[in-house]
Amino acid sequence: MVVIRWHGHACFEIVDESGYTIVVDPHDGGSIGLKPPAVRADAILITHEHFDHNAHQVVAKEGSEVHSMRKGEFMVGKHKVVGIEAYHDEFKGRRRGKVVMYLMDVDGVKILHVGDLGHVLSSDTVSRIGSVDILMLPVGGTFTIGPKEAVEVAEALKPRAVVPMHYWVKGVNLPLRPVDDFLSIAPYEVVKLDSNEWSVRGDDLRGWPSTKVVVFREPK
Repeated sequence: MVVIRWHGHACFEIVDESGYTIVVDPHDGGSIGLKPPAVRADAILITHEHFDHNAHQVVAKEGSEVHSMRKGEFMVGKHKVVGIEAYHDEFKGRRRGKVVMYLMDVDGVKILHVGDLGHVLSSDTVSRIGSVDILMLPVGGTFTIGPKEAVEVAEALKPRAVVPMHYWVKGVNLPLRPVDDFLSIAPYEVVKLDSNEWSVRGDDLRGWPSTKVVVFREPK
């Protein structure tokens, strides 16, 4: 069983069966109008060095590993991670630079966090990624892909679950679109959680007959 908690924006906490904790793209809370993530990580993955994604000091503890924009295959604890380069805009990074997407295999659950992806993925990149159980996907536009492009990415990767992120929620001071703009055009069943926490097994996900969108409750 893998436990996933959303701490708002693009910050996710992923906890394996032993309690080992991975945090991706921590923010500091106040600078974007949210509460800081209340978690201490064994490993911290940063997709790019922008202020709302790289606040590793907020979630670090003694002995934490920090990996920023790390490409290629590496391990965090017992879990394999593959860092895959992409761009923060649709102009090959000329406006906002690059990002590194992280494909994580945590206790048999394949999770892809694409960071601030700014473009639809090429067929070569889709092939390199391969199968995905959970796709953590920005949908809020402005700084990333918007709803339409997010659907295109999801359709290309065909994950079992799409988890929207990086969209406007109450308090956020960034000009992002709300998640409903994505949900209104996504051709998938929508599951709205009553918590910012989701416990999941890979075998259960792979038993789903089609892709679903899993929307976390806004963290309080």
